Amino acid sequence: MRDHTLLAPWVRRFLLEHLVTERNLARNTQASYRDTLAQLLPFVASAVHRNVDCLQVEDVSADRVRAFLEHIEHDRACSVLTRNQRLAAVHSLARFIGTRSPAHAAWCAQVRSIPFKKATKTMIGYLDKHELDALLRVPDRRSPLGARDYALLLFLYNSGARADEAATLRVANLLLGTSPAVRILGKGSKWRVCPLWPQTVTVLRPMVSRRGPEETVFRGRTGEPMTRFGIHRIVTSCAASAAISVASMADRRISPHTLRHTTAVHLLRAGVDINTIRAWLGHVSLDTTHIYAEVDLEMKAKALACVDITGLPTPPRRRQTPALMDFLRQL
Repeated sequence: MRDHTLLAPWVRRFLLEHLVTERNLARNTQASYRDTLAQLLPFVASAVHRNVDCLQVEDVSADRVRAFLEHIEHDRACSVLTRNQRLAAVHSLARFIGTRSPAHAAWCAQVRSIPFKKATKTMIGYLDKHELDALLRVPDRRSPLGARDYALLLFLYNSGARADEAATLRVANLLLGTSPAVRILGKGSKWRVCPLWPQTVTVLRPMVSRRGPEETVFRGRTGEPMTRFGIHRIVTSCAASAAISVASMADRRISPHTLRHTTAVHLLRAGVDINTIRAWLGHVSLDTTHIYAEVDLEMKAKALACVDITGLPTPPRRRQTPALMDFLRQL
């Protein structure tokens, strides 16, 4: 008879059966849930002085989960967003166990009652045109690696792709014919199509001319497929070099996601409607895309300048009320 009080079998079923088979979550999401449990279980085991494999379900109590959240936020110096991400994974595990084991319904309710912490809304970082131009000037296009770095930066700006989307991009997904475009596999295993500029096609075509359809577009020094971490390193390295000549880029955290934000803001400035930008970036909800309409101060200033206030009526002159003594004399 299976022991439903042990936590280990539930964790294995949750990761292999629920996340993969039932929900078919993306690999990055699966890895995030796995990492959460890899941090939580040793923390709880240390608190109850028990081996991880011997933990009971109810050892992961609501109080210990709260202590774990405080630990990752203060001791590990993680952000509130990371804290909430970890809590979402714990909530999901509790829901999985609670719906399959009525004996743990009360435990599930207690764990799932732990609220998410309100996070401070941060400003979105993006590059202005002169900053982006400085970034694109950094790679030495005369060398193979420099040509690759330039093609990568230009592709990220053109498509608004995430780092992992660029890392997994296959040659077959590049449509370099009369109507050049790229098919991108994004979050939730959803495909989207983005048009490519002629300049982007010019630098991508020689890179992939001798590769098979299933080979990756962007490769590392050894010819192996690039990882999202490698793409992040290239962007941050080029940004640091560009900051030497552009003071506004100094002391700023510029990442592949910054280029994604830059794509959205520049499309908005060019007059592209917000729904098209949503499809361009692969957002599920328009609410996510609307944040770009709030961050562009330049567009707000231009909109304010377009308001014509010259025809507004002038306020009427106020009638001066006579002094009280004069009023009394006139009665």
